[in-house]
Amino acid sequence: MKRGLRSFLLLLVSFFLVLLVACGDDDVDADPPADTGNGGETAGEDSDDDDESEKEAEVSGDPIKIGILTSQTGILEAYGNQMIKGFEIGLDYATNGTRAVNGRPIELIIRDTQTDPQVAVQQATELYENEEVDILVGAASSGDTLAVLPLAEVYDRIMIVEPAVADAITGSEWNPNIFRTGRNSSQDAVAGAAAIASEGTDIAILAPNYAFGLDGAAAFKEAAEALGANIVLEEFPAPDATDFTASIQRIIDSNPEYLFVIWAGANSPWQALQEMGVKDRGITISTGAPDIAALYTMDDLIGMEGFSVYHYTLPSNPVNDYLVEEHKSRHNGEVPDLFTAGGMASAMAAVEALTKTNGDASADALREAMKGMTFDSPKGPMTFRTEDHQALQTLYAIELQDHPDYDYPLPVLLRELSPEETAPPIRN
Repeated sequence: MKRGLRSFLLLLVSFFLVLLVACGDDDVDADPPADTGNGGETAGEDSDDDDESEKEAEVSGDPIKIGILTSQTGILEAYGNQMIKGFEIGLDYATNGTRAVNGRPIELIIRDTQTDPQVAVQQATELYENEEVDILVGAASSGDTLAVLPLAEVYDRIMIVEPAVADAITGSEWNPNIFRTGRNSSQDAVAGAAAIASEGTDIAILAPNYAFGLDGAAAFKEAAEALGANIVLEEFPAPDATDFTASIQRIIDSNPEYLFVIWAGANSPWQALQEMGVKDRGITISTGAPDIAALYTMDDLIGMEGFSVYHYTLPSNPVNDYLVEEHKSRHNGEVPDLFTAGGMASAMAAVEALTKTNGDASADALREAMKGMTFDSPKGPMTFRTEDHQALQTLYAIELQDHPDYDYPLPVLLRELSPEETAPPIRN
């Protein structure tokens, strides 16, 4: 109905325009052309108007709808909100501020999973059915993401996974419409094991009891044992735990040389590890350097060698420079955090893919464009591996140091771990 009415009105307007032009040809005293807003400039001086018309034409196509599905509330809300900020900055960077590709404006629709897989499925279904999104991006929680993955295949839409890390996302639960810009647990494990594992080393693992922690622990165990280490204990407290006493006591009793910690969320175990004197008992703690909020609780770990996915001081490239300055400008001087860079990378991947398809957002077109695609990011070039669409990317070997310009332990670069060096096993 709406299309028919619109077509009729356009036809009617065209008819009257033809009449006006015909009258102008017959009557030499006809009114002059209407003012075009150029202040009386001659025909040769209205190039600015032409440029504006061209810009309007460039973004006059049907919108490309991108749904962002992530935690805006719940225990991972900080990660979700970081990702959203990074995505918005990345979208502007990749499109030179137009938020359009091949004449099609990009429309963002954001939904909160509440860090609850059931809610995530409800929101994803609404984004697909009611909003008719072309691309889905998310989520902060591996549990949320795993629950939503099948919908990308059912509705035949591309899903870009950021920042959930469970191996199963590009492993046992993968489908061809899934592309992940975030790193996975095995990439973390390779980096973490390289920092501490060697022949005969006794290591305990502390990780949360859900997909992120379980997959991470399994991947670390595999990587560490391949280097000859012994895993003497694995502890899996609840993901929303606030009392870690029992788990830490069992770790102390197992008498490892190292404790490798995998954690995400505001309820971190760092304070409990300090209070129970784990380090004083000769157990060296190692982990990935997390978000800035968690770094504030890690004073007792100064001197620790581990790895980092991202800290804004680690990469040295123009994209990261832009992210840092633009984030400060938009967000009251705040610097980007752990998953802001991932959000930017996912936006840049989406724009690169849409550019390659000339704005075709269909799953068929995007799948072919994204297989093996290399795209830029704040961490340098990333590449979607053809076999499982996992983005191969740089990680960082770091040492936590006390730095006079920072009021938290600073991850200081020891060396970059190349995308090839941290490439995880293909598990799909």
